[in-house]
Amino acid sequence: MSKESGVLKAWEATLRKTQAAKKRANSFFSTTSIAHAEDEDDSDSDENDNNGSPGTGEIYQSERVLPNGDYYTGQWSDNFPHGQGKYLWTDGCMYVGEWFRAKNMGKGRFSWPSGATYEGEFKSGYMDGIGTYTGSNGDTYKGQWIMNLKHGHGVKSYANGDWYEGEWRRGLQEGTGRYQWKNGQHYIGEWKNGEIRGKGTFFWTNGNRYDGHWEDGLPKGNGTFNWPDGGFYVGNWSKDPSEQNGTYYPPGSSPEANLEWDPQDVYNVDLSDCKICPGEKVSILPSQKKLALWRSSKSGEGAKPRRMSVDNDRVSVGVERPLDRTQAWESDESSDNNIPRRRNSLASRDFEDDLVGLHIDDANPRGSASSGLPMKVPRRAKRQGETICKGHKNYDLMLNLQLGIRHSVGRPAPTHASLDLKASAFDPKEKVWTRFPPEGSKYTPPHQSCEFKWKDYCPLVFRTLRKLFKVDPADYMISICGNDALRELSSPGKSGSFFYLTNDDRYMIKTIKKAEVKVLIRMLSAYYNHVRAFENTLVTKFYGLHCVKLTGPTQKKVRFIIMGNLMCTEYSIHRRFDLKGSSLGRTSDKSETEIDETTILKDLDLNFIFRLQKSWFQEFCRQIDRDCEFLEQERIMDYSLLVGIHFRETSAAGDLIPSGAPTPSGARTPTGLWTPNSGARTPSGARTPTGVRTPTGARTPTGDSLSEGLPRLSRADTDQLFLDPSRWASIKLGLNMPARVEKTVRRTDHYEFQISGEPTGEYYEVIMFFGIIDILQDYDISKKIEHAYKSIQYDPTSISAVDPRQYSRRFREFIFNIFAEDS
Repeated sequence: MSKESGVLKAWEATLRKTQAAKKRANSFFSTTSIAHAEDEDDSDSDENDNNGSPGTGEIYQSERVLPNGDYYTGQWSDNFPHGQGKYLWTDGCMYVGEWFRAKNMGKGRFSWPSGATYEGEFKSGYMDGIGTYTGSNGDTYKGQWIMNLKHGHGVKSYANGDWYEGEWRRGLQEGTGRYQWKNGQHYIGEWKNGEIRGKGTFFWTNGNRYDGHWEDGLPKGNGTFNWPDGGFYVGNWSKDPSEQNGTYYPPGSSPEANLEWDPQDVYNVDLSDCKICPGEKVSILPSQKKLALWRSSKSGEGAKPRRMSVDNDRVSVGVERPLDRTQAWESDESSDNNIPRRRNSLASRDFEDDLVGLHIDDANPRGSASSGLPMKVPRRAKRQGETICKGHKNYDLMLNLQLGIRHSVGRPAPTHASLDLKASAFDPKEKVWTRFPPEGSKYTPPHQSCEFKWKDYCPLVFRTLRKLFKVDPADYMISICGNDALRELSSPGKSGSFFYLTNDDRYMIKTIKKAEVKVLIRMLSAYYNHVRAFENTLVTKFYGLHCVKLTGPTQKKVRFIIMGNLMCTEYSIHRRFDLKGSSLGRTSDKSETEIDETTILKDLDLNFIFRLQKSWFQEFCRQIDRDCEFLEQERIMDYSLLVGIHFRETSAAGDLIPSGAPTPSGARTPTGLWTPNSGARTPSGARTPTGVRTPTGARTPTGDSLSEGLPRLSRADTDQLFLDPSRWASIKLGLNMPARVEKTVRRTDHYEFQISGEPTGEYYEVIMFFGIIDILQDYDISKKIEHAYKSIQYDPTSISAVDPRQYSRRFREFIFNIFAEDS
């Protein structure tokens, strides 16, 4: 019997024993734990790891049956798989291929117990690059991948004989592609979110053909049905017979042909069997698989091993919850009996002392100018805003606003609404005044507020914008005018405007000045054309512009703009930045302990570089250029990029967990080390702290209940969220974007002049949200005076009030400096 086959048999026996033990176990916790230094079964592994092992950084061949039953054979370095190797998990998954510091990196093959396989390129544990996935049901996809998702060009062959070739985005067909059914019928054209949508052509095997527009996989809108004999039907298509209309043109050779044909036959007969095959759901992704490895936390001959669970971009050591000083119970998943053990207070204290040492070492890479302390998740804040109840000074104003919105949205829409609007729709005089007496009128309901007048600015334009932004009128009305009250933010903005949030956080309502109304009306046509032309635009989405005029002696007017809330998400936003590219006054002046999740940080508070995947970064650069050109043409300045960050890796103590594994000593980077992988900078000798957890980010009730006891999601759990196709569809430029951030530090001797810091090589996995806000300030006389006055006292390039052209150029330079491609 060969040595390898003997090891494999031992691994299979361990697998059977481990699985049987797991069925018998009754454990309180499911986390891995630090191994007891006194355990007899640990001593062998200690000898294997420490006796006779080559020096630090040296690569050698190794075969190991790991403590939890996993098996690895291949190249090894510094207690990690590094090079070519094979890893078998106890659940039957297996990876064979290239490794880099315990991460699947390069070319490899991953197989599932179900029989599914992926063979191709990996990056940081993700299926990323060119690869082929063969599902357990026989489906096969060959093409481009990004972070476990089909993204780019690819070909998918289905087990039933269908196949698709074309563009993919976020795991679904999107762009231009061809789908052919096993019966020979095929479609060539546009796709959206895995459905036939847009312009395309369907070919039947009998020679019939449909050219036109599609929606939800069916003909919808203008289209032409052609017969092989030359006859054709042109019209407006709809599955609803009442909306179907068109003209039939018979062939010249046979005028009576096809006269009894019904266009509804296309829906009921011709397309009845042409269904798109659903995609196969993957039970667990390669990026979610953990590695059970041994590593000593101390140097020297007397060092005892500590088991580490390596989950691709993170290494978790020990337990995932704080230990009690008097006693601690823990479940050792890698032991054969899986029975909870008890620790005395001395062992617990020693473990926690070691843990603190690891935190300090990990957070301070060599050559870094950082403080040496780990970055913390900001403290949780109570829910933003004060609920406007009866007795609040703005209660009547809120009622007026809700009554007006209900009236505006509830008005009947045009019967044939089109996205092509006439110039008259944008006319500044295009506004509608409605009187709301308390007793009600023919068009308005009775109410308990004072009498007021309601004005709608360009109602058709904003109705069409809501349609363009895919806002359901009923949902929109419920969000703003439902039973739940609005919330007023505690203090007005710098401009003096007040902000109101809807109860579901989807919409933000801002009071604006008359000058801002004029700016928006002036640029409304260009704004409409811009957001219609560029689906990924980052500029603020406007849903309505209104005015409430109170009757009586004051005749007070309050103007409102309704916008989308960029930070409406189920994730906790741990950091918020308002970035302009200027330096004068661009700091929050808050200490780290004063910062909470609602604090808006500014340019000089920024300590990250935002790294996006290549395709996303290219689209981001293009869109920033387009949006800035649009704002420059409209003479807009003083806008900013609002950025929200959710950190995916946090410890139980609230520390942020860097994503990279330690780098081998050797070549240098700006912070001391250089890795051979695509030029990625990583911290010198960094280890990842323990207790990896991530907040769910879900919104919870207001009050002190926010502070403790929230459930947490691990990195694997967060990855699992993206298995849901609805999650993929929700990822777009500036929204729910998986990315990485690299920590930066500023040189203290140049702090006032160094807007962005120097990279440290310390990376964090994040979910990002960003968009351009405050786009209603034009370069008027007040801004020109402000520029002239401040230029006398300060550096003219450091102030925000500058010419729109200069502002656009400076803004872009700054944004392209703090955003980069994740190589």
